[in-house]
Amino acid sequence: MMAAGSPAGNRSIIYIDGFNLYHGALSNGPYKWLDLEAYFRRLRPHDDIQIIRYFTARMLGPKRVNQTTYLRVLETLPLVQTVVGRFKAKEVTCRVAACRHPGPRVYRTFEEKRTDVNIAVTLLDDAYAGLCDRQIIISGDSDLVPAVARVKTRFPDTTLIAYIPARNSLRGAAVELRSAVDRARTLPLQLLPHSQFPAQVPDGAGGVIQKPAGW
Repeated sequence: MMAAGSPAGNRSIIYIDGFNLYHGALSNGPYKWLDLEAYFRRLRPHDDIQIIRYFTARMLGPKRVNQTTYLRVLETLPLVQTVVGRFKAKEVTCRVAACRHPGPRVYRTFEEKRTDVNIAVTLLDDAYAGLCDRQIIISGDSDLVPAVARVKTRFPDTTLIAYIPARNSLRGAAVELRSAVDRARTLPLQLLPHSQFPAQVPDGAGGVIQKPAGW
């Protein structure tokens, strides 16, 4: 349902591929403590943002603590809804011919699962439910192209816009996704420093959520 006073055709839902955003625009930088509501209100000042859907998977290992803290702080934002997938362990054989490691050439790593499927299903579900006029995708993942194409076929009045998280032209190419949507551009990094949470955020239960060191 359209909010009272909302201009017709102005309702937007934002779909964020969390790891794509992190690795494309935030890792190795000082702006990981990102207030998603503040950022997207700056990015889309004329939109009536209905929901910000943040898709991720719970990390394993030492970085999990920081991620858990960030997911907690996102819970303080009324518009943000987090959708969590999972990581799956797998064994990979090293195929680097020059590697001189004397031991087994097999190592264990982890693969993010379900995020692209979750985004694709939700794009279609929201379109069928008539929840928005614009779907704004924060990702460069070509796996989303079939869902984008189906939304455009079934709902030609829905505008699909992609912002590609990237700090270089190689990562920001995302040719397939750029070609599939109605409009695409690289995610503006200059808005990041102006869209950070304060160092301490009230958790709503009498405590505070502290910004992780190094963020």
